[in-house]
Amino acid sequence: MKSDHETIIAGYEEKLPVSILEEIRVSIPSICSKEKLLIILNDVQALYGLSKIHPGECVGLVSAQSIGEPGTQMTLNTFHFAGVAEMNVTTGLPRIIEIFDASKEIKTPMMEIFLEKPYNNMEQVRKFAAQIKETTFSELVVEYAFNIFEQTLRVKLNKILLDDYALSTKDIIALVKSKTKGFQVNSQDDEITFTHQGKPEEIKELYNLKEKLHAIKVKGIKGIKHVLPVRRGEDYVVLTSGTNLKDILVMKEVDAVRTFSNDIHEIYRVLGIEAARQAIINEVFRVIEAQGLNIDIRHIMLVADVMCTMGLVKGITRYGVVSEKASVLARASFETPIKHLINAALEGEVDTLASVVENVMINQPVPLGTGLPGLVTKMK
Repeated sequence: MKSDHETIIAGYEEKLPVSILEEIRVSIPSICSKEKLLIILNDVQALYGLSKIHPGECVGLVSAQSIGEPGTQMTLNTFHFAGVAEMNVTTGLPRIIEIFDASKEIKTPMMEIFLEKPYNNMEQVRKFAAQIKETTFSELVVEYAFNIFEQTLRVKLNKILLDDYALSTKDIIALVKSKTKGFQVNSQDDEITFTHQGKPEEIKELYNLKEKLHAIKVKGIKGIKHVLPVRRGEDYVVLTSGTNLKDILVMKEVDAVRTFSNDIHEIYRVLGIEAARQAIINEVFRVIEAQGLNIDIRHIMLVADVMCTMGLVKGITRYGVVSEKASVLARASFETPIKHLINAALEGEVDTLASVVENVMINQPVPLGTGLPGLVTKMK
C-alpha cells in the first residue's frame, strides 16, 4: 500500500512544495485508499493555490500595516519577576523596537535554560542555578579596612557565604593573585591582608587594589547576574538575568536544543544567521502573544527575512536595511535626504526607479498590481 501511496504522491512533486508533500507522507495512515489520497492531494493543491500571493502584490506594505496598526495598541511596560527585585523583562513596544532595530545592547538580556533528564528535578535545578550565577569578590566581603601608616588593606570575608559556595580563603587568594602584584598577601581565618611593598607616598595603589578586587569573578559564568529556577508543567527552567549562550550550551546538564537567549546578536554569533532569523520571529511573536494581539506570523517572517537576507542581522534603520537599498530616492525618503542625494551625485549613481517609493516621489504609476505588466500593441 505504501508504494502505491508513494507513486501517487510522486505525481504531485511538480505541483506542491517538498515540505508539504513530506507532511502528507508522514500524516497519511497506511490503510488510506488511493481514491481518498487523491481527494486529499487535490484539496491540498487547491488550498496551496489560494494561499499563494499574486505577482505584483505589495507584501512589504501589507506587512508594515499589519504589524504597525495593532502595534499602536501595545503598552510601554516592563515586566517584573515576583521575588527577585533585579530581574525584569522588557515587553511591549520597547521590546519590538529593540528587535526590529537590531540593538546591539538590549535593556534586559535574559536566557531560559532547560536541563537534560537526570538533572531535571528541583534539587538539581537549584544546585545548577547556584553554580552558574556569577559571584564577584565584592559579594563575599563583609568589610574593607585601610591602614594608611602600615600601608595595608584588610578584607574580612563572609564565612557563611564561603561555606555555601564551598570556597576557602586559600581559594580566594589563588583567584586574586594575578591582580595583587606589588603586594604581600597574608591570611588568617576569614581575613586577608594585602601589604603594599612600594614607597609610602604611593598610597593611591591601595585604593586601586580595592577597585580591582571588587570586580574579580570568583565563581559562576560571566554575564549571568541573577538566576531564578521556575517550574513549567513537568519541566524546571532556569531564568537568568544576563546572557552567555556560548558557555552555557557546552555544559553537560543543559538541554542545548531548547535553551535560548533573547539577544539576537548573541544567537547570531553562537548559532549563525538561520538561528538568528528564527529568534527574531520567536521573540516578536512572544511579545505580540503576551499583548493579546493577532498578527499573522507570515508578516513577521517577511520582516525577519529582510533583516537577515545579507547574512548579517541588520536593523530596520538608516544604518541597517535602508542603507542597503539600491535606489537613491528610496534611501533619501527615509532619513537624512540631503546626505544621500549629495553622496549619490558625487558617485554618479543611477536610479532605475524599479520600486514603489521612488515612483510615488516623481508622480509615476508604481510597478505594482496592474502597473506591473507593460503593454505592447501594434498600431494600424
